[in-house]
Amino acid sequence: MRLLVITGGRHPYEESTPVLEEFLKAAGHDVTVTDDAGILSDGPGMGAYDALVFNTLREGDLALDAGQKATMKEYIGSGKGFVCIHISGCVPADWSEYGDITGGGWVMGRSFHPPYGKFTVKVANAGHPGAAGITDFTTNDELYMNIEYRDGNDVFLSAEFEGGTLPKNRADGEPMHMPGGTFPLGWTRRYGDGKVFVTLLGHDGLSFETPEFQKMVLNGVDWSTS
Repeated sequence: MRLLVITGGRHPYEESTPVLEEFLKAAGHDVTVTDDAGILSDGPGMGAYDALVFNTLREGDLALDAGQKATMKEYIGSGKGFVCIHISGCVPADWSEYGDITGGGWVMGRSFHPPYGKFTVKVANAGHPGAAGITDFTTNDELYMNIEYRDGNDVFLSAEFEGGTLPKNRADGEPMHMPGGTFPLGWTRRYGDGKVFVTLLGHDGLSFETPEFQKMVLNGVDWSTS
């Protein structure tokens, strides 16, 4: 498949995107990587790609403009694939409709997570195409909580958290109580005629090195373009 990967923003993409590009190419995909979202303004040109992959944080000065948003909506809604990784699903305050595309994600000033570390990811639906070839696994990553979450998501990955008082987001963050529960980490949904594949995993290079993570993303590409 021909894939367009958009990267860049306030995250360690200099670590994660090269790993992403490498394993996508190793699986036989034709991969174009750019940190210039201006490519989204080229509607006819976007038609050459089978799927759009977001490994990027588009906020502040990097936020998509009106034309880029419109092209993205048309691209996915017309039947193309969209793979959205980690904080790429961040729902901007001025573009709530992005949550309709992704099914939700991180919300600045509201969402939080325990400090980056090792935890177990559970396969919530072994029959889901996103979980093909994957069993429960341990990874180094961030466990997102209090995210935006919309109806219509078909969850296949989750994690359990006992709850407790922990530093917010970073090891040196302000302590806060984090409730226990089951937290979604991977889901699929439809947007128009398009297929959308979302995982909240994938913070940094080490996260992307996890074999199950790579398999999951490849599953997402296969599913979203089928």
